[in-house]
Amino acid sequence: MAVASPAGRRCGPLRALTLTVIAVLVVTVAATPGQAAPKPTVAQLRKELAALQKESDTLIADYYNGRIAHEKAEKTEKAAKAKLAAAQQVFDHESTQLRSMAVALYTGGASNEAVMISRTEDPGHVLGRLALSRHLVDLQNARLSGFAQVRDGHEQARNEAAASAEELGRQVKDLDRRKAKAEKLIEKIRDKIDQLHQAPGVRRSDGTWVPQLPEGADHVTPRMRLVKMLIQERFAVPYGIGCYRAIQDGGEHPLGRACDFMLSRGGAMPTAAEVRRGDQIAAWAIKNAKRLGIMYIIYRQRIWHARTGVWRTMSDRGGATANHYDHPHISVY
Repeated sequence: MAVASPAGRRCGPLRALTLTVIAVLVVTVAATPGQAAPKPTVAQLRKELAALQKESDTLIADYYNGRIAHEKAEKTEKAAKAKLAAAQQVFDHESTQLRSMAVALYTGGASNEAVMISRTEDPGHVLGRLALSRHLVDLQNARLSGFAQVRDGHEQARNEAAASAEELGRQVKDLDRRKAKAEKLIEKIRDKIDQLHQAPGVRRSDGTWVPQLPEGADHVTPRMRLVKMLIQERFAVPYGIGCYRAIQDGGEHPLGRACDFMLSRGGAMPTAAEVRRGDQIAAWAIKNAKRLGIMYIIYRQRIWHARTGVWRTMSDRGGATANHYDHPHISVY
């Protein structure tokens, strides 16, 4: 079963995109102080990101299609092995029967179901029995030959299926490597886009920020609005983002300085995939906390504060939402 390799079709575009992205990432490093190249704009980086994302999506589709084909080939190989084992069992049984018949016919004085030779019998009867026995042997031999053909056919099918499964396995591994490489490049470009944004407002000498007043229809501060926008663009957050609320609970929500990035609805525990999304959001917030004015993060009954730089376990407040198991909470200065 011949399978065209997606790797051969995609190698050129991905290589070109890779070289382009690497050039964008290192251009400011390669330039001398006197000949500093202009920094890429957000629009330029987004264009590069869109092109690379399109190529990555194609690679991911090819990867999963290859995995499906690989699984089918493995099932075909397994079925061929089972048929081969059955054919071999029948072949061995018929071979044993044929050998027993041959021994009985040619050693003399032996008997079996097909032949019983007696020295006192009429010679014509003996010859008739021998002819019948030879006919039965020929029939048995023909059956044996047919089983041998079936066995050989199954063995060939098994070998072809195994070769196909092996080839598809190599293609899937190659696609997996290329997909991982594309994803790393996408992350680098996203990091570059993030770094082009600086938190608005005044920063004090001790690293903290002067608080801002909320503004606009959403009643959040410009600093919180920037963090919300960057997280939404990077992580999608399909279950919504809740920021301002009027209830004075002593937190930053009424001040427009906090947002909850929901991973489920109705207080339900999030899926494993959504928990990973929450982990990624929290890790991103920690990585960019100093530059974007993030003060603290609460997630999965733990709190990380910019002053300490470590996670600390919180007391049980009861429920998935109260303990922040279904969303990361991010507050800015």
